[in-house]
Amino acid sequence: MLSVLEQFQLDPQTWMRAGGNRGDVAKEIDSAFEERGWAERRLDLKTHAFLLDRKGQVKTTFDPVYQEGYLVDNVKGRVALDVEWNAIDGNLDRDMTAYRSWHEAGAITAAVIITKHQASLRSLLNRLWGDYNNARDIQLQVTKPPIDMATSTTTNFEKAELRIRRGVMGTCPLLVMGVSESTWNGKAYLGTD
Repeated sequence: MLSVLEQFQLDPQTWMRAGGNRGDVAKEIDSAFEERGWAERRLDLKTHAFLLDRKGQVKTTFDPVYQEGYLVDNVKGRVALDVEWNAIDGNLDRDMTAYRSWHEAGAITAAVIITKHQASLRSLLNRLWGDYNNARDIQLQVTKPPIDMATSTTTNFEKAELRIRRGVMGTCPLLVMGVSESTWNGKAYLGTD
């Protein structure tokens, strides 16, 4: 997992293109994990419950409870990893709730979320967009960048951090990685024209 993350570089031509949750950045990260044996999988649980007496004899058997999961972007062994780039904020709740329940059921040992570090990337976007506009004729300049880093409705590192501090993960180990300016490849944004 670390080799994927150590090799990843944020390219403005990819990043500064509108594309939603399954945009080019998420696809690039998922592809790198797939090349290393990770795969998209759905994890469902079936819970069987029994009522026992003091001697350990089964007195009541309950109907199994089936919990349908969702497609996790990357699973390898007993680790679940989702890339939540521009997904709706509620995806963090879904992911963290599922990870916790899967961990408590013994199905996974840990989970990982890769997302954007909002504050750092907002700063980088403003700088790259300013440089891009300054290099153009005044009549060709555009005030609004192609992506919105000011939105409060999409997933990001800061929102994941808040949920973790609230204790939503229980005992499930969770690593949240925020893609920040430090992953930028140093290239300028060249636009789409």
